[in-house]
Amino acid sequence: MKLAIEVRGVTKRFGTLQALDRVDLAIAEGEFFALLGPNGAGKTTLISILAGLSRADDGEARVMGYDVTVDYREARRSLGVVPQELVFDPFFTVRETLRIQSGYFGLRRNDAWIDEIIDNLDLGAKADTNMRSLSGGMKRRVLVAQALVHRPPVIILDEPTAGVDVELRQGLWDFVRRLNRDGHTIVLTTHYLQEAETLCNRVAMLKQGRVVALDTTRNLLAGVSGTHLRLRLSPDRLPHALLPMLVRQDGAEWVLAIHRHAQITEVLLALRDDGIEVVELQLQQPDLEEAFVSIVGGG
Repeated sequence: MKLAIEVRGVTKRFGTLQALDRVDLAIAEGEFFALLGPNGAGKTTLISILAGLSRADDGEARVMGYDVTVDYREARRSLGVVPQELVFDPFFTVRETLRIQSGYFGLRRNDAWIDEIIDNLDLGAKADTNMRSLSGGMKRRVLVAQALVHRPPVIILDEPTAGVDVELRQGLWDFVRRLNRDGHTIVLTTHYLQEAETLCNRVAMLKQGRVVALDTTRNLLAGVSGTHLRLRLSPDRLPHALLPMLVRQDGAEWVLAIHRHAQITEVLLALRDDGIEVVELQLQQPDLEEAFVSIVGGG
């Protein structure tokens, strides 16, 4: 198995803060991989080390086999990063920005690929518009385009859909899926866990600078116990007999843990016997958010 990203024992401190603590990670070529964790878990620090923006205090990191410190030119050519922050040069148009980005990698006559990126990210109407005139969502599209302009085999998307409208989100994922099918390795960080569940084959979860879970999405979901029954009731109360099944109350919804489907009948009978009407009922299978909260916590 050829690795697109290899991280061994990477440690990083900022003063007294331990941002990364002996992180090990191996991502194969062609994977669609999720890197998840609460704010401050170390995700962006790890990405900065891979991109050469920060140096690890200990350990080593490689992109497509190139050490990010020793073989930094080849490592950076192999990687495209879409950052969280909206960083842009206000003096150029979208097309000029992408041509300049191409020049950083020594690419001439790259207009055909630039046009394809512009088309796929629905930037055609804004191609000759100055960057400072774009909306936040459009600027984020340009950040994605900049990361792709040199056709890197490995693409890291750090919260790419934050503050982005639904239409762009769908178009972006269609394009990224195509890149993945064409052999590009995709690494995604996101707080929209449904995106990670839908798109990614494997998931790593970070907490306080350590990898606390690393497995296939399917196996992580299988590790979440039980199914949840969500109920809206009238009157809004739960019979005493059902309290042992209560997981939590979400506003006007009661969430009960179901371990076998026969329990649904038992719940309905208990509600009827107590004179409580079911206004709404939903059976909810475990999802990646449940796994995330179970493993990492809600912090």
